[in-house]
Amino acid sequence: MPDLVRQALAAWGLQDCPATLIAARENQVFRVETPDRTLVLRLHRMGYRSQAELTSELDWMAELTRAGVPVPQPIPTQAGARCIEVQGQLVDMLTFLDASPLMANGQWNAAVDPTACARQIGATLARLHDLSDRWQQPASFTRPHWDAAGLIGAAPLWDRFWENPKLTAEQAKLFAHFKSRAAEHLARLGADPDYGLIHADAVPENVLVDASTVYLIDFDDGGFGYRLFDLATTANRLDRHDATGHASNAFLTGYIAVRPVDLAPLPLFRALRAMTYVGWVISRMDESGAAARGTRFIAEAETRALAYLDSIQGTPA
Repeated sequence: MPDLVRQALAAWGLQDCPATLIAARENQVFRVETPDRTLVLRLHRMGYRSQAELTSELDWMAELTRAGVPVPQPIPTQAGARCIEVQGQLVDMLTFLDASPLMANGQWNAAVDPTACARQIGATLARLHDLSDRWQQPASFTRPHWDAAGLIGAAPLWDRFWENPKLTAEQAKLFAHFKSRAAEHLARLGADPDYGLIHADAVPENVLVDASTVYLIDFDDGGFGYRLFDLATTANRLDRHDATGHASNAFLTGYIAVRPVDLAPLPLFRALRAMTYVGWVISRMDESGAAARGTRFIAEAETRALAYLDSIQGTPA
C-alpha cells in the first residue's frame, strides 16, 4: 500500500485496513475493507478542484443521501472533516455501493434492461434537481458554473473548443459560427431559464445498478448549470451506445414524469455539451488514446452543431 494511502487512512483511524486500487482515471479510487463495512477512498486529481469545492461537493452529496437520493454517502474523518490534504493531495472517503456498473468498457451490463435503466436515471436526476433547489446551501458552498461564460466565454471551464488544433479550417469556421449563435440563444433564454445544481456527468459509466435501484456516482463535474445541459450530457452519451434513440427517449420520459421541463432548447444544449469535450481533450493530447477520442469528439460536435443550426434556420439572430 502506498505510504500516501496509509497516511490518508490514518485520518479515519483505518491505517491498518487493506486498500485496493479499483479505478485510476481522473481520480485514484481505493476500495477499503474495514472490520464493519467496505468504504471508498478517493485521491483527487491534482489541481482540478480546491478543498473548498470538494467539501462543497461532499456537503451536497450528504444532503442528497439524507433526502433519499441514491448516491454515495460521505464519511467524515475522526476530526469531523469531509475532505483533507495529505502530502499535497486532497482525499475523502465515501460509502461503497454494492452494485454493478451500468456500463463497463463500452458494454452494457448484460443483467439489466438499458431502456428501463435509462428511464430510472431520468427520474433520479429529476429528484436530484428538485431536492437541490430546496436545499439551503452553506454560506461557504462553491462549485463551478456551467453557464454561458463557463461554456462559451473567453475562459470556459473545459478550454476553448473552437481553437482545438485538430479542427479543419471548415470545422473551425462552423464551430465559431455555432458559438456565436449559441451565445445569442442563451441570451434570449433569459437570466434563469432553469438553472441550479446539476450532476453534469450522469453517463452510463457513472451509474451503478442493482435489482431495484440506479445510483449516481462521480460528482467531480457537478456544479451550477442549466438543467437542460444535465439532460444533454446523459442523452448524448446514451445515443452513442444506442443509436436507435430508445434509451435517450426513455431517459427524457423518466425525467419529465417527475419534473416537467420545456425540451425545445435541448438541441442547443446537446451541441454545447458535445463541444465541451472538444475543449476538454485539448490539454490531454499527449495521453494514450487521446487522438482517437479527439476525432470522435469533433465528429459528434460537428453533427450536433449542424443539427442545432438546422433547427433554428430562419430564427432571427
